[in-house]
Amino acid sequence: QVQVVESGGGLVQPGDSLRLSCAASTRTLDYYPIGWFRQAPGKEREGVSCLSSRDGRTSYAESVKGRFTISRDYAQNTVYLQMNNLKPEDTAVYYCAADDPRFRTGCSLQAYEYDYWGYGTQVTVSA
Repeated sequence: QVQVVESGGGLVQPGDSLRLSCAASTRTLDYYPIGWFRQAPGKEREGVSCLSSRDGRTSYAESVKGRFTISRDYAQNTVYLQMNNLKPEDTAVYYCAADDPRFRTGCSLQAYEYDYWGYGTQVTVSA
């Protein structure tokens, strides 16, 4: 089992950047596939980006392609989501999730694939 904690959210203006962090305090994240998800008020949770632990493959939702980048820092035991050129429609609570590497190591944007979730960090983009 792994515990993940998100940080880095905040209130920014359109066009600004934020970097979200997903850290683990109990185990190394090296072997866990990671996903970033978001949920806006009144909407379903959606997959934003994911990172395979098997081959480093990444995937992004169409709405964030070219603006968001997911990466893993092995030394810091942290996965980052760099968000550039933020838009008001990016406003949501962002969640980091990890899956059990005994059963899956690939990249997935499907929330049901993940077993371990953080509590989320709020991102608000407003002028």
